[in-house]
Amino acid sequence: MTTALDDTAAFRTLLEEELGLLVGPDDLDRPLDDFPEWDSVLLLRLVTVAESALGRRIPVVDLLEARTFRRLYEAVTSR
Repeated sequence: MTTALDDTAAFRTLLEEELGLLVGPDDLDRPLDDFPEWDSVLLLRLVTVAESALGRRIPVVDLLEARTFRRLYEAVTSR
């Protein structure tokens, strides 16, 4: 499992390895609605694996407001 999320490449690796989502660099700014496999269950799994990787809690409300993977990355790494 990825242990640091220093950049979007590491975040994309986490999405692939832990959630089974293939998100390319060009996909980071596409709306999450463009990814039919993205759902609330994956959001909760993202919270769990990101908290484990970073060793701290992630405010879920920040993730709920995100509309792209880049915004999710920024919410996960903002604190």
